[in-house]
Order: sequence, then C-alpha cells, then structure tokens
Amino acid sequence: MNIPQRGCLERYGMNEFIRTERLIGTENMTRLAGLTIAVFGVGGVGSHCIEALARCGVGHLVLVDNDVVSESNINRQCVAWHSTLGQAKTQVMKERIRDISPAAQVDTFETFVLPENLEGLMDSMGHVDYLVDAIDTVSAKIALAQYAGTRRIPMIASMGTGNKLHGELFEIADIYDTSVCPLCRVMRKELKTRGVSRLKVLYSREQPLTPVLPSREDGPRRSVPGSISFVPPVAGLLIAGEVVRELLGIS
Repeated sequence: MNIPQRGCLERYGMNEFIRTERLIGTENMTRLAGLTIAVFGVGGVGSHCIEALARCGVGHLVLVDNDVVSESNINRQCVAWHSTLGQAKTQVMKERIRDISPAAQVDTFETFVLPENLEGLMDSMGHVDYLVDAIDTVSAKIALAQYAGTRRIPMIASMGTGNKLHGELFEIADIYDTSVCPLCRVMRKELKTRGVSRLKVLYSREQPLTPVLPSREDGPRRSVPGSISFVPPVAGLLIAGEVVRELLGIS
C-alpha cells in the first residue's frame, strides 16, 4: 500500500488542507502559510472571504471591524447566529478560524476605519501582503485605495452587493472599467480627483432593486439596502479566489 506524502501539511498534524495541496501543490501551500492578508470588514462579503482564505491555509489573517453581530446580519454573514448576537464580529470570526485552521495566526482590530487613523492602524499590523476592502464607508474605501496605491500593496475592493439577486453577475475589473454600480460611480469620481489611477474591484452590472420597507419596521424611514443569503457570500468567495490566485501567480 502506497502512503501519499503529506508535504507541508505535516506541520498541521491533520489533513484539513490535503485536497487543496493536491490542487495547487506543496510549494504553493507553503507560500500561503507564510502570507499575511488584512480584511477590512467582517460582514456579508468579508466574513465569507475570510473563511475561504482560512480554508485555503493562509497563515496570518488580520481582521478589522468595530461592529457586533445583530439580528439583521443573520441572513447573510457567517459570523451571525442567534448564539453570537452582541458579540464582536472579529472575535466570532477569530474563533471560527481557530476551529478551521488551528495553526493560523489571527490578529483583530475592533476599530472603525477613518482616513485619519488608517496609517496608524496599518503601522500596528506590520507587514501585509494583500488588502481586502469589504467595508461600506466611502471615505474609508478611498483612504484604503490611496494607502495601497502609494505603498504598492496589492488590494481588491468590494463594491455594492446590496439590493441584488444575481451573484452570478459579479465580475472583477479595474474601477475605471466599471459601469451601472452606483458605488462604483462615486468611487471613480473620488479616486480620479485624488490621483488614484487604478483599483481592482469586484462589482456587478445588475441594476439594483429598490428596497421595500417592511410594514413591521418602526421608526424613521432610512435608506437601508436589502440583502439576501446567496449574494454577498458569492462576492466574498470570488474575492478570496482572486486574492489567492494573484498571490500565487495562478491564472
């Protein structure tokens, strides 16, 4: 009986990544184990992206989010259950990663990202190989794009995933090649004004639906986007795939 060689997986003491190693090889598994990826936003897109990166064997993940799990997150976020309500999203995600990939290092920052605190936050992280923007605030998204561009750090940003029903329409492109998406329109204008010449994004040309306010919702009418279980997770998984392929040089 031939016993297959486990290669770099010996350090884990278990077979959780053996199927991945068979697909991309021992050398690439070793490279992933040595990478640091920072994900800003642990929501519908970010949480699924992080989980996919952990399941690929990425060795060091940095999670940035100041929010806690709420009931309205349960329909789409992998950190959200009734049992995690009120808990910090970063900490729930950290425990989830620990159960998936015990050897991974996970650092968390329970911080709201602002243009004025971004540089200090990045200094606290140390070396980062890739940045993933999965946050909603336009000013923070712009600041991240500027930071990454100036320091030549690879980055991908998630554009709007709310008010959509067709995850199969997501695509990855440069921000200046996008259309339809309202967030892309704002980002193109703001980035051009600031001299940012390129930014890899995930976006969709699906026309967003108009959200309906449920009759049971009390209080003032707010422009809160609708969401569904099968759209933001697709965006997160597509981003994770793009990050891994780019870092490993796999087309």
